[in-house]
Amino acid sequence: PPRAGMHQKLVEKILEIEAPTVVYVSCNPATQARDLALLDDKYAVTKVQPVDMFPHTHHIENVVQLKRRDA
Repeated sequence: PPRAGMHQKLVEKILEIEAPTVVYVSCNPATQARDLALLDDKYAVTKVQPVDMFPHTHHIENVVQLKRRDA
């Protein structure tokens, strides 16, 4: 998603389709944390991997794996 995070319609669609696994890549840890909280009822964070795509800057990408809680 963009730096602003996921649109509410996307959050709703993810919760609706109930995919067993979701991978969320973000360049903004603050909006990613907000979005992960919105998915927390149905999904658990199972892996987090920060990736330094822009060495020597403060920018970082986070790759997060989520698994459906009832899967």
